[in-house]
Amino acid sequence: MSKSASSSKHEQLHFVLVHGAGHGAWCWYKIRTLLEGSGYKVTCLDLKCSGIEPTDFNTVFTFAEYNEPLTTFMSSLPTNEKVVLVGHSAGGRSVTSILREFPDKLHMAIYVTAVMVNTGNLTSMDDEDGNNYLELGDADAYELIYGLGPDQPPTGIMVKPELRRIVLYNLSPIEDSTLASMLLRPAPARALRSVRLVEGRGAESVPRVFIKTLKDKLFRPEKQESMIKQWPPSKVFTTESDHCPFFSTPDALFGLLVEAVASIKCD
Repeated sequence: MSKSASSSKHEQLHFVLVHGAGHGAWCWYKIRTLLEGSGYKVTCLDLKCSGIEPTDFNTVFTFAEYNEPLTTFMSSLPTNEKVVLVGHSAGGRSVTSILREFPDKLHMAIYVTAVMVNTGNLTSMDDEDGNNYLELGDADAYELIYGLGPDQPPTGIMVKPELRRIVLYNLSPIEDSTLASMLLRPAPARALRSVRLVEGRGAESVPRVFIKTLKDKLFRPEKQESMIKQWPPSKVFTTESDHCPFFSTPDALFGLLVEAVASIKCD
């Protein structure tokens, strides 16, 4: 296949990259560069109150509102256009929501050490071992923000500043963890506690891929494996990464994304 023919084929695949809690579209900058450099189309979105999206997290109370930028984007796609949807960490909830609501718009769903649970109510999703996937890792790693007062439920949640290098970016370049420390924003705690998935038809027809991060100190591999067991995907890949492979192992993650879409026929 000629280079031009290969590039034309890649342009038919559109990757949509969804960040995890506290992050934004900015976290994908290495992956976007690698994908676009290989001829793929790439969209990186800020969910509500994330990245440079200006909404105050203290005012975002529902998952539907938090996920609205992605839902709007998917709704605006032309009738015959499909995308490869990639979610990281808590962004897996967004992927599953879209998987249920817009299965005809997806070539594939890829979960990068992401929440991958097939249930209509993600506020109640303990597995057989008692793991709860609303909290990735030890609850002590997080700080809660009470933006409406100490007598009200928390409005924000973040990994504690002193633990971010340890549990999020333990293998990432110091430059990236420094950048992240400047750009991270609180995630809307109430929205992430009110996830409701629509009843969807055809979701199981969409290939799902899970990418395990083997050096992850937040979402440990054994918890990832337990989740995979609960809802087995089409393929499972691994990378020797911390929780954020877009920083720590970008070349490996890029290769796995390309391998994923090549390994399963995308109609």
